[in-house]
Amino acid sequence: MLQFLLRRLCEAMVVLLTVAAVAFVLFQFIGDPVAQMLPMDASPEDRARLTAALGLDQPAWVQFGRFVAHALEGDFGLSLRQTAPVASLFAERLPATMELAFAALVIALGLGLPAGVWAAVHPERFSSKLLMGTSVLGMSLPTFLVGILLILLFSVELDWLPSFGRGEVVALGWWTTGLLTLDGWKHLILPAATLGLFQTALIMRLVRAEMLEVIREDFIKFARARGLCARTVYLGHALKNTLLPVITITGLQLGGLIAFSIVTETVFQWPGMGLLFLQSVQFADIPVLTAYLCLMALFFVVINLCVDLICAGIDPRLKLSPGR
Repeated sequence: MLQFLLRRLCEAMVVLLTVAAVAFVLFQFIGDPVAQMLPMDASPEDRARLTAALGLDQPAWVQFGRFVAHALEGDFGLSLRQTAPVASLFAERLPATMELAFAALVIALGLGLPAGVWAAVHPERFSSKLLMGTSVLGMSLPTFLVGILLILLFSVELDWLPSFGRGEVVALGWWTTGLLTLDGWKHLILPAATLGLFQTALIMRLVRAEMLEVIREDFIKFARARGLCARTVYLGHALKNTLLPVITITGLQLGGLIAFSIVTETVFQWPGMGLLFLQSVQFADIPVLTAYLCLMALFFVVINLCVDLICAGIDPRLKLSPGR
């Protein structure tokens, strides 16, 4: 186990350094932040003074080295757009993004798992075919279109739910949450449903496909021959043996929910890191952009490690050895 963790830690360091280097190089060509921070009639002396103050007059490798050294200390520099520490901006926006991502994941698992099991156990019923047709629709519709349709229906026509913002939040130290207020729940429903629709359809189809494969196995036939009830056969034996691919995909989807919630946060003006990233792209805020991609890479590395450990705990046949 220790050897596995050390090996994954080394791999994580290589991944993070590679992502940081690629992002830093790419963002050098986005635009000139100095030109956006100064007025149109700024003199060349003012430009040179601000460029030197930001450290942009130094070679790119020096800027990158300074960024990595400070990042290891939790210091990602100052935002060129808001002239505030990037770490404080992330600490302010991270709770909103994590809350939205986990709410969408709960919706996806809560709806996708039982729907997938039902569609696999009763493949010929009309309800199962309706569920599969709905899943195709859920995977085909663009996220921004789903969000706009939900706003049009539940906010404009029915006036049941708010269409933007996070609502009233409660501060628990540096962490803020809207789950402790009714207004926060109302603001969370539409963006979480929008973000979780594709994941629900994906999990539903994955569970159905895996269940159909497992149901054909000999141990399921033997369980039926022993006279076990259908609930025990399907939920106690078949579903348990479909969890490995479901957990793997769910872990990757959680990373995707955190990293790629940009469209949903933009449509609902959700004050998360995705909205901050999009605003930083428009302003060429290089410190925020680079730090964001590094943080997302860290999330994926940690989630993948947790998924490997969970899968090894569920199935003892998976050995955490260097050869696996």
